[in-house]
Amino acid sequence: MQTVPQFYLDLINQLFELEKKLEDQLDNRALARPLDRMKRLFEESLPNAEGAVPVGLFVHNPIGEKYTETRTDCEASIAGEGEGKLRIVEVIKPIVYLRGGGYNQIVQRGVVIVE
Repeated sequence: MQTVPQFYLDLINQLFELEKKLEDQLDNRALARPLDRMKRLFEESLPNAEGAVPVGLFVHNPIGEKYTETRTDCEASIAGEGEGKLRIVEVIKPIVYLRGGGYNQIVQRGVVIVE
């Protein structure tokens, strides 16, 4: 299991927060483009400890997805009754995967609120 420096995860979480705040803005194209470029850098350009296989960090926002208690990629707080079909209604931290060499490894579980 390969580890990712916490610094990278902190940066990704801050980029995610910026994106969430920009969703509320009407004209966010000017800022969305540089944010997308930064995300691409994380996805394509991370050094690998072994140096052989390029790796990257992929960020997944699970907003709106179905939630069950058996789901292992998220830590959830349940709002409301918590019965029946649960959906992710807010994402505090995204799910972050380490991708490379034909594998995906979760390096940060999402922190979500479900209803």
